[in-house]
Amino acid sequence: MLDPAYLVAVVFTALILALIVKGLMIVQQSEAVVIERLGSYQKTLSPGINWIIPFVDKPRSIKVRRYQAIGGESVAMVNEETRIDRRETVLDFPGQSVVTADNVSVNVNGALYFQITDPERAVYQTENLIQAIEVLAKTSLRSEMGKMELDKLFESRQEINDKLQLVMDGAGNKWGVKVTRVEIQDIVIPAEVEDAMRKQMAAERERRALVLRASGEREAAIAKAEGEKRSSILVAEGNKEAAILMAEGQRQAIDQVLAAGQEKLDPQLVVGYLLGLEYLKTLPDIAKEGDRVFLPYEASNVLGAVGSIEALLKGRLSN
Repeated sequence: MLDPAYLVAVVFTALILALIVKGLMIVQQSEAVVIERLGSYQKTLSPGINWIIPFVDKPRSIKVRRYQAIGGESVAMVNEETRIDRRETVLDFPGQSVVTADNVSVNVNGALYFQITDPERAVYQTENLIQAIEVLAKTSLRSEMGKMELDKLFESRQEINDKLQLVMDGAGNKWGVKVTRVEIQDIVIPAEVEDAMRKQMAAERERRALVLRASGEREAAIAKAEGEKRSSILVAEGNKEAAILMAEGQRQAIDQVLAAGQEKLDPQLVVGYLLGLEYLKTLPDIAKEGDRVFLPYEASNVLGAVGSIEALLKGRLSN
């Protein structure tokens, strides 16, 4: 017959082993479990083997809202989980309607990347962590995009992402969440607005083409005018040098004639003589232009002055 004391020891040992086994809890890497003792926070279990007091310590569950594709549509599902995933998680919330500053309604689809850094705050600071993050992201998105016009909206995605991340970080610190990145995935505009934008872009391209064409024509005209200006300057400089050389030659001719006349000739008469010689040089060219040539009365005087000067110079030189 078994000893009652032995039987009690066996039962007691079995109960102790059962309690030990019941209290063992294995936490996976990148997970955390919040433990409550008699309704109040006790500790947060880290990855590995942990032991809690059965029936006294209980894991506190956290509500997680996720979207599942059912019938081609995203349906929100709320689950309660005792194990908190501390890995980076993506929240791809469905598209929502946003009204821009110029009163255009667009549908925006975004994604939010976050990571739970403090499981205790994630459990106690908000009733539904994922829902709170999603609602804050949507309201912040509408607020930021509502300040911009449609044209600026497409070129300011990074600016919107950065502002949303700052807003989400501020609230996330209270909830024990770190928002790592916010991305606007797609912006869907109404068909009539898209058609108007397409026409506007075509008109803008045409305008730019006209501006470039006009700019090219203007530069070509400037280059042509600049070339003509330089050509005129060169011609004027050539005429100037030719006139200087001609005047220099005439001055030397006058000096030679005056020297030949032993400086007793009238300078005005010598000038007339030289002009007469130039006039005689042009007569052959004048005669080429017609059969008949009419010489003015002054021409006979000039020719007479040439004859008299030549006779006078011959007389001077013969003496």
